[in-house]
Amino acid sequence: MEGYFVAHPDWEWWIVFYFFLGGIAAGAYAVGTLIDLFGRERDRHIANMAYYIAFPLVAICGVLLILDLTRPERFWHMILQSQTFMPMFKYWSPMSVGAWALLLFGAFSFASFLGALADDNRFGLGRFSGLARRLHRGPVGVAFEVLGTLTGFFIAAYTGALLTASNVPVWSQSTWIASLFLASAASTGIAAMLLLLRFFRPATPHSSIRRLEETDRYTMILEAALLVIFLFSLGAALPVFLATPQGIALLVGTMGLGVLLPLFLSFRSTRGHPDLTVAIALLVLAGGFILRWAIVMGGQVLIPAEVAGL
Repeated sequence: MEGYFVAHPDWEWWIVFYFFLGGIAAGAYAVGTLIDLFGRERDRHIANMAYYIAFPLVAICGVLLILDLTRPERFWHMILQSQTFMPMFKYWSPMSVGAWALLLFGAFSFASFLGALADDNRFGLGRFSGLARRLHRGPVGVAFEVLGTLTGFFIAAYTGALLTASNVPVWSQSTWIASLFLASAASTGIAAMLLLLRFFRPATPHSSIRRLEETDRYTMILEAALLVIFLFSLGAALPVFLATPQGIALLVGTMGLGVLLPLFLSFRSTRGHPDLTVAIALLVLAGGFILRWAIVMGGQVLIPAEVAGL
């Protein structure tokens, strides 16, 4: 790729954790809304667990993005004009679009978080349970949850689309990163729900846990297929990428330990074996983290080789 100019993005651990935690939040929130919309009333507490996961992680993501800025104290310039303090949205700027998407998803997840607290009668918020139910029932509830889910999916896929839109090797050579991140978000979101349900809601009906596990199984199959497609889409850069520590980690850590192994274990009966459910969830979460780290760091590692005419 002679003449291919690349400016090093200098993305470090703040961004890796942002991609990872944002994916979990989006995936969990989407599953929670789907349970609310199409599930049974007795599974409502599972949806609430998703909302307990989503908002705190979104809040952490906001902090991580602020810390990654060159001037963290000026983070509000992403949302407001510095002179007029009026809302500012630059549709042509990926950073502006991402900041507003995160803000909107934060608002939806915060409302659902408060609704879950009211529904579970925590911190004296039970008196607002009737109002909270309106966020999940009727036309208003359907509109609220659909819009919230769309913003969550946008956050999960946007991070991958942002990488593809750059001129960094590995990232710009594949149009499948957004889809891969989206599938991983669903898988890690469900894994986080299963993990917390095991420790904080151990009385959850086995049938409900099984449905969550089956859903996660399908997302893992989809993630495995998209990971293979992503790797082959790298073309001539694939052998060089797989020779890096990031490439090896992607194959061994994500595909092997984070997708194929938990997928194999998920086909075994987990009835009476809750520890196996915990092990699967931890493997999926570890694989999701390695996926973001390998792609974010791997693209930057390959910049010198790509510029040299790979």
